[in-house]
Amino acid sequence: MAAVLFDFSGTLFRIESTDAWLRATLDGAEIALPAPEFARTARALHAAGALPGGAPPLRVPGELAGVWEVRDESSELHRAAYTGLSRQVPLPGPGLHDALYERHMTPDAWRPYPDAAEVLETLRGRGVAVGVVSNIGWDLRPVFRAHGLDRYVDTYVLSYEHGIRKPDARLFSAACDALGAEPVETLMVGDDRDADGGAAALGCSVHFVDHLPVAERPAGLRPVLDLVP
Repeated sequence: MAAVLFDFSGTLFRIESTDAWLRATLDGAEIALPAPEFARTARALHAAGALPGGAPPLRVPGELAGVWEVRDESSELHRAAYTGLSRQVPLPGPGLHDALYERHMTPDAWRPYPDAAEVLETLRGRGVAVGVVSNIGWDLRPVFRAHGLDRYVDTYVLSYEHGIRKPDARLFSAACDALGAEPVETLMVGDDRDADGGAAALGCSVHFVDHLPVAERPAGLRPVLDLVP
């Protein structure tokens, strides 16, 4: 393999829990909620699927169905979709919905999987080009820089910057072109069989990891090294 493409959320990094996300946002706004109300609000946000990278919505409201389907094609659509979901849940301040959205884009809201640095560094040592291909509505590069992983990534191909989203083969093709690698010598690693599996249509090999909390997946990326001699 000449190149490996990685998904972002659920593959190299994992978003914080809904409880931590809500707590950090409330603390930033200097708002305190009684424990029972905090627990109810966190559960409601979780069920609404309002945390990008977290659990999917149990139900997408009809008025958001259209924007939800194309949420990763622009930053405006992404924000509208997720703040629309959070607005299904009453919060103790009108600006908190936007504050929640802003929080999820900060490096502190994300943790790399324990073996991410090891795997990326090993690939770099083997002369393998690395790209990140993500369905996302914002610039994730600062997250990689803050966690010291940006030095291992040669290119970022983000859906909102191209106006297309996985599984569209054009996104994977753009990544291969940026790395100067043929699809047949490229491996795509991701956690979504539908979205990330789209790379197979281009001729890439595909390897899936489990979308689990960081503590529950200490070595899920290491099998990638066996696939890339």
